[in-house]
Amino acid sequence: MIRPRDGHNMRVLDSRLAVSPQAEVHWTFDTFGNSVALLTFHKEADELVLVSELVLRRYGLDEPMARIERHARGYPFQYGREDSIDLGPLLTVHCEEDRATVERWISEKIPDLPKRSLRVLDLLSTAIHESFAYSRRDAYGVQSPGETIRTASGTCRDFAYLFMEAARSLGFAARFVTGYLYDPSGDTGVGIAMTGGGATHAWADVFIPGAGWIEFDPTNRLVAGLNLVPVATTRTPAQAVPVSGSYQRNGAGFLGMSVDVSVTQST
Repeated sequence: MIRPRDGHNMRVLDSRLAVSPQAEVHWTFDTFGNSVALLTFHKEADELVLVSELVLRRYGLDEPMARIERHARGYPFQYGREDSIDLGPLLTVHCEEDRATVERWISEKIPDLPKRSLRVLDLLSTAIHESFAYSRRDAYGVQSPGETIRTASGTCRDFAYLFMEAARSLGFAARFVTGYLYDPSGDTGVGIAMTGGGATHAWADVFIPGAGWIEFDPTNRLVAGLNLVPVATTRTPAQAVPVSGSYQRNGAGFLGMSVDVSVTQST
């Protein structure tokens, strides 16, 4: 999962994928409509190298909070019948064993929920951003929401997962997003550096009645952020692994993986 999908908010102008050793590349869509490259190899090798180059045009909203607020409905709300059917899996809390912990944490951080949907979600994102320490982790997988709350730390994927589960417990449909982050300070050297650049990044989408799918990045406290480049959206974090696969050979072993992501703005 390394190629974004075209839409009214983003256009893929050019896309190149180089693979070593040479492989057959077959592009397909998964159940969520994400672009997936399936690679088939015919020769043994000691190393796998994937190089993806993309040229994108990203479109965003001016003053997104104000524009979204004009369309967003109040809180609490109820999705319409058709939306409830279509959004069903994304409304269901995934980590049921942590539901009580998450709901208790919400009540402590936001004791009085606002009457506007966007405000509720913005406060939720802010609470995660201010309450937990970011710690980059190389271990595979994502922490449970309960573990993130107990340790008061996590990665962007952990924060996105906690935000999703919290939003679902409040009645919102939410999905996991994997992609890339553009940090303007890296280009200009001016401004506050963002967290999550240099590797794949993760955040969440929430379906707000009246406003549609809106991006929330609690790691950087971004809402509908122009600097977020979405690649794939899924129901759970485990379904959004950018690179996955298997190998088989007597005596073979996994030595490690190095990931480098560079996002720059063209002039």
